[in-house]
Amino acid sequence: DDHGRWARFVPVLTGLSALVALLGWVQKQPCASASFDFVKTTTRACYTDIYPLYYVRGLNDNKVPYFDMLTGSDMEYVEYPVLSGVLMHVVNLFVQPFGDASRGMAFFNVTAFILGLLAIVTVLATAYVAGRRSLRVGLMVALSPALLLTAYINWDLLAVGLSALALMAWASRRPAWAGVLLGLAIAAKFYPLLFLGPLVLLCIRAGQWRAMGRLLTGTAVAWAAVNVPVMVLAWDGWLKFYSFSQERGVDWGSIFFFLRDRGVSGLDDTSTLNMLGTGSFLVLAFGIAVLTFLAPRRPRLPQLMLLVLIAFMLPNKVWSPQYVLWLLPLVALARPKLPAFIAWQIGEIVYFFGIWWYLLSVTLQAEGADLSTLMSTLLSFDLPPEGISQEVYYIAILARFLTVAMLAVLVIVEILRPSRDVVRDDDVDDPAGGFLDRAPDVISLGALRARRASR
Repeated sequence: DDHGRWARFVPVLTGLSALVALLGWVQKQPCASASFDFVKTTTRACYTDIYPLYYVRGLNDNKVPYFDMLTGSDMEYVEYPVLSGVLMHVVNLFVQPFGDASRGMAFFNVTAFILGLLAIVTVLATAYVAGRRSLRVGLMVALSPALLLTAYINWDLLAVGLSALALMAWASRRPAWAGVLLGLAIAAKFYPLLFLGPLVLLCIRAGQWRAMGRLLTGTAVAWAAVNVPVMVLAWDGWLKFYSFSQERGVDWGSIFFFLRDRGVSGLDDTSTLNMLGTGSFLVLAFGIAVLTFLAPRRPRLPQLMLLVLIAFMLPNKVWSPQYVLWLLPLVALARPKLPAFIAWQIGEIVYFFGIWWYLLSVTLQAEGADLSTLMSTLLSFDLPPEGISQEVYYIAILARFLTVAMLAVLVIVEILRPSRDVVRDDDVDDPAGGFLDRAPDVISLGALRARRASR
């Protein structure tokens, strides 16, 4: 059993994950001590959405997400998928015994504790899925600088943890439970919906119709169980996430933010922007589907999941710094090799500091430091008091964009040349594959050629 060694590493992975989760909380304390004042949080690069949204989304007034309309805000309702809103509401109920002055900080700390537990769950589930490389993959996720820096920016770890558990259930050949967990993940954040594509494509290539049916049924039932009650009782509040996603324009972090300044026209029009982003994703997704059936050997599930997620993120109009958490488990599973992983982490770290220092310059309406001034400041163990210039921020955008694109190219090369895939050393097929692992191909270019040759 490829997963048999996992239990031996649970204590060390749990301890290291808990330590990194704690350090991530400590990293936010310079901002917590300043009540998350925006200028101080961007200067110190310890921003979080969790504390300010406690007030801005009406939780301090005990507004119920989706059911109660917000006042004094640019949002009419909470703009998150239902399960994330449920977590926000439950934590708010838990912190009611605290006084008004301390309740917001209690909300942040309790939320951070829950997200820290989800980080541990993510590490352990991902390590299990890795099979014989469970320790290496677990350490790559647990000790990731990106995990430490971004774990508590937003509620993304809820969807990340549920997605990791869904992949664990699939690897354990429990497709119905995998579907239930994936449905819950989609109810917490939109992006896990993308994972259905690779699962369906690989099930078709391997002829695993029953497992695919159980997966899709479980996903639909779990998603509906969470969403339908809110849809029926609070339609306008439920719809806000989807309408907001359609209506929002180019956000910081998107490649379109860079291209717009380089003279690409039409990006200020939301419909054009949506068409470009969605169209680019669909073209890339079609290419991934073709690759699935043309590859000489059936791609491993994490490889395709990573590719489809990257295809979604590269042309997206929104790419927040914490989205690195979406990629982290899949990068470790798809390519458990350190050189490219480290290069990608450096790109993410550069972007993490770049976005906060750029927002600092925007807030202060300052020009910000150029690259040489920034390097001199950092070498003096100081922080840029007026942030960074737009040109330096573009370097940060490209550092992340190009390192993520690099990962996609490397994965494609290993799909086309399976001998380069280190996971498939020692007669291993796909530890994450569940019923796909070692299954014969039913529909593929190679299978069609074999049938024609046998006639």
